[in-house]
Formats: sequence, structure tokens, C-alpha cells
Amino acid sequence: MSDDLSPEAEPEERAGEGWYVDTRCTNCDVARQLAPDMIREQDGRAEVFRQPQTEAEQRQLYAAAFACHTRSIRHPAHHLTPDVDPFPLALDDTVHHCGHNSRHTAGANAYLLRRPTGSTMMIDTPRWSAELADRYEALGPVTDVLLTHRDHAAHGRRYADRFGARLWIHEGDLDAAPDADHLIRGTDPVEIGAGVTAYPLPGHTRGSVLYLADGMYCFSGDSFYWSRTTADLEVAASVTWYSITELAASLARTAPRLRFEWVLPGHGDRKRLPAEEMTRRLAHLTARTRTLQPQPIDFTAVRW
Repeated sequence: MSDDLSPEAEPEERAGEGWYVDTRCTNCDVARQLAPDMIREQDGRAEVFRQPQTEAEQRQLYAAAFACHTRSIRHPAHHLTPDVDPFPLALDDTVHHCGHNSRHTAGANAYLLRRPTGSTMMIDTPRWSAELADRYEALGPVTDVLLTHRDHAAHGRRYADRFGARLWIHEGDLDAAPDADHLIRGTDPVEIGAGVTAYPLPGHTRGSVLYLADGMYCFSGDSFYWSRTTADLEVAASVTWYSITELAASLARTAPRLRFEWVLPGHGDRKRLPAEEMTRRLAHLTARTRTLQPQPIDFTAVRW
């Protein structure tokens, strides 16, 4: 069973209402990513502003509810039972969203990357649950658990042991996963497996890494993300734990080597664009990041 769903008592349920967001919401943005036409940000938290009208919209609300790390997306008549759980949720034929985001990773998204051999790799981790591990492994044996940085390391060892997989992290964040099986060192790219390369990107944390797969998928951790507010790639300058200056240098060093269509972050939204367009936007992001100055940590300043 999960050890990740009982941090506090549930608020009293609202009788007679449809879908709503309870007071435990941390404004992590995950629900808005999954149901953007029904959930919005209001007064520093998520709000259901429109009830689902179709079966497809109902499924989106269920996805938001199962992904929410505080279980704040609720309905008095609809319960979160396994038969309505959409995760792992296919983003395309190769990548699945794990859902079930963990309060121990600040609600970060995690992914499964299918390989041509029939195996899969897990990038960052959802909340721990043996039942979820079974669901994820049904897509294919998991050979590697790839951690993008320290903030998302909470369940890495447990999933790696359950799968018999190799656990990877950068040496700069090793204290968050001291029992990792493989260390990424320095700033040079490291091949993880056929078609999958780790690019160290110190900045958000000292040991931040992005993983590039098949010239198509960029698992960027918390180094950069797609913002719906600006309709562009962005860095979370106000939530940079190590150094925005180092992040700018990392992007300048690494961006010219990258080619991808999908950006798949831990926090912030996902986006697919033609590779040439992503390359152009990443170059502009690199230039913008060079102009940023260190600032106090402020989660409310992130432009989701």
C-alpha cells in the first residue's frame, strides 16, 4: 500500500456539489495541466470553474484527481477507484505520464519511456505504491530509474528495488540518493542506454540533469518547462535553489547540442513543437536566462 496519502485529515466533503478543489491545494499546477478547460488558478490555488460536459472531460477530471498529490480534486459522488484510474496515461506511443504525483516530490510529474526492446525507463518517480509499480511494469520491464535532481529522488530507491532496475543520479545531488547504483559526473553527456543520453545541467540544483531520448523527448526536470502564461519555454528563476548564473552557463553549453520535439518537465507544462521551433525557442531562452539575476525563493512568482 502507499505511504504517501495520509499526511493530514481530509477536509469535510461538500455535500451536493460537483467537482471542486479542497483547501489542501498547494497550487502545483498539475491539475490545470490535465484539465485546463475546467480548472484554473484563482487566489493562489486551483479552482474548478466549469463542470465536465462530456465523457472525455469527465476523464480529464479523473486524471487531475488521481495526479493531485494532496488528493484535493474531489467529487461527493465519484470515488477514486482503480477502474477509473487513467494512469499510466499515454502521451504518445513512447511516453506515458505516471500520474499519482507525490507530496514528497512537491507534486512533480514522472514519466515512463518505452524502448524498442520492449523495456521501459522511469524518469523521476510518482508516489510509492506496490500496486502502482505493477501497473507501470505492465508496460514492460523497467530497467532504469533516472532522477533529474534531488527534489524528485524520494521514491527512487524503492521503485528501483521493486523493478530490479538501476538508479541514476548526478554526483552533485548524491546526498539525496546516496544508494544510487550509477553516478553521472561532471558536465559531459553520459549515454544511459541506446538512444538515451544524460546532460548535466547544474543550476536549479547543483546536480540537475536532463535526459534526451531518441532526438524527440527532453525530460527537463525543473531546469525549464513550457509556460501556458507566456506560451514559451521558461526557467523557474524564482525557484532556483543553486544558481541562476550556473543555469545560464549550463544552457549556453548544452542547448546547441539538443534536438527534441517534446519538453517533458517535472514542474510546469508539457509541449510538443517541431524540432526546429524548439531549437529556436531554447536558444532564446538561453539568451534570456543570461540576463537574470539571483532572487529570493518565491513559488508565487512562477508563471505557469
